[in-house]
Amino acid sequence: MHDDLKLIYYPDPRLKKMSQPVPADQFGPNLKALVERLFVVMREHKGVGLAAPQVGLNLRVFVINPTGEPDADRAYVNPVLSDPDGEDDAEEGCLSLPDIHVDVVRDIRMTITAQDVDGNTFIERADGFIARIWQHEYDHLNGTLLTNRMGPVAKIAARRKLKELEDKYQLVKKTR
Repeated sequence: MHDDLKLIYYPDPRLKKMSQPVPADQFGPNLKALVERLFVVMREHKGVGLAAPQVGLNLRVFVINPTGEPDADRAYVNPVLSDPDGEDDAEEGCLSLPDIHVDVVRDIRMTITAQDVDGNTFIERADGFIARIWQHEYDHLNGTLLTNRMGPVAKIAARRKLKELEDKYQLVKKTR
């Protein structure tokens, strides 16, 4: 069903779109299969989070696993972030921007309200690494990439790698 979904890379325009909420009638086996595929792709690329736009789907869904342990898998459907607290500056990477790392200021603590794959609403509060992952993946749902969070110096430092990704994208686009 979703077995053909693969990670997409910058500058694919699908990464910059605002994602749409998952409608109530879409909860069920198809959504569960999508979430399972997101976990597979995330693990294949050794990530700690992955959003549906990163596999080319314009849906407000992301998965995380901050520890790598199977029981740490978490899926968030139609998430909303709230109650930010504190600020921290730390390095982030992104599976859709391989080999690029950028210092990003994020809120230290955050609350998330979301639905699980069955449509049940839940609320969690986290700080540190988990709150950072939520914010990074939430950015993807809003079409925001690390490139949008780069300052001028970071853009200069990453320009060669960004150009390589742009050239590769154009080459793949031509062969379709």
